[in-house]
Amino acid sequence: MTETLPDLLLIGCGKMGGAMLSGWLERGLSRAVVVEPHEPAAAAFASRATIVPDAASIPVEFQPAAVILAIKPQEAPTTLPAFARFATGDTLFVSIMAGRSVASMRAALGDGAAVVRAMPNTPAAVRQGFTAAFAADGVTPAQKALADALLRAVGEVAWVDQEDQINPVTAVSGGGPAYVFLLAEVMEKAAIEQGLSPALARQMARATVAGSGALLAASTQDAADLRKAVTSPKGTTERALNVLMGPDAWPALMSKAIQAATDRARELAG
Repeated sequence: MTETLPDLLLIGCGKMGGAMLSGWLERGLSRAVVVEPHEPAAAAFASRATIVPDAASIPVEFQPAAVILAIKPQEAPTTLPAFARFATGDTLFVSIMAGRSVASMRAALGDGAAVVRAMPNTPAAVRQGFTAAFAADGVTPAQKALADALLRAVGEVAWVDQEDQINPVTAVSGGGPAYVFLLAEVMEKAAIEQGLSPALARQMARATVAGSGALLAASTQDAADLRKAVTSPKGTTERALNVLMGPDAWPALMSKAIQAATDRARELAG
């Protein structure tokens, strides 16, 4: 039986907003109104949702169960006040803006706004995303269940108990696909440097990263155990890992990278 999701208002239809909307439509979304000033961004949904350029153009009678904030965090102070009228009832606000705190959103929407902060990642586009979410005080169990259903439409969901935990989630999971894509990118480049053709290098790097991810997802073993299973003593992989796992190499750099991203998320809190 197809699940029916209640009426939703989506603010911003970029890559992430569009990916999530596609997932909701697949789940049986009752009605969607999308606020997107750049018409081409929402063109793919024109036959399945009401597309409007701004808050003033939202149909007067439309009362969404949830408002999804999928705009850039820097746009929040000037954009959110136009939607404060929805914060006076039972409407839930789900923000996927990096860094923007509950306090900063309530400053624009009103102190009574029911807010869930969530950080999905781009594999949501193929329904393989991961989202960590935080429910602020005042969010009812029914509203949290609605947010959970919306986020599960595009992948796995986990809830955190402290709002600040969303910042390292943003650094690890939100940005994580970029780190994995960088791995494929540098593996491809290194393969070409060793004399392989660009076509073979690309095919090999992409298939290796994708296949390894699928194996990791299907296994109950720790990632470290899977790594060790590939690493024969005194073999070629061990020689490579001696470079990658050096004192100032990959593990140390990844820790620094995650810290830098976490710090930036906190700077965006506003």
